[in-house]
Amino acid sequence: MDTQTIDQEYEKLRTEFQDVAQTVQALAEKMQAAEKAGDGNATTWLADLKQIASDISSEQTQANTLLQAIHGFITNIAQAQDNASSQKPPLYAPGQEPQEQPQQSHPQRGGLFGGGMAGGGMMGGYFGGGFARAMEMGAGIGLGQNLIGSIFRL
Repeated sequence: MDTQTIDQEYEKLRTEFQDVAQTVQALAEKMQAAEKAGDGNATTWLADLKQIASDISSEQTQANTLLQAIHGFITNIAQAQDNASSQKPPLYAPGQEPQEQPQQSHPQRGGLFGGGMAGGGMMGGYFGGGFARAMEMGAGIGLGQNLIGSIFRL
């Protein structure tokens, strides 16, 4: 999986969460209008919708926490791999040492995850993607308490 695919899937998830928020908000507005018009059931339904919105918010918060944990795990593995490769020279069997090559003006960093935080190798540039930046900034996705408060006038 590459950075572009991760970013696309993350954006799809964000879009889905925004769609849910808009749907809940539209339904809440209809129920508030019905409540103001005197519909006795609307008050009960509005309370139920408030609970549903709270449950959705909790679920989305947990999904975001999971994404941040995955991002942290990948970051830690990449940093550990990068540190390990920069601290220890590679081991070669006797007689299998590579011939010395001229120094390059831009040293390349190897390892399982490619060139450090810029990505490459197995991670396919993960750290340069929008998802990685969003997770590093702690970006949340979902209804959130502010939206629930504005919908239900808490």
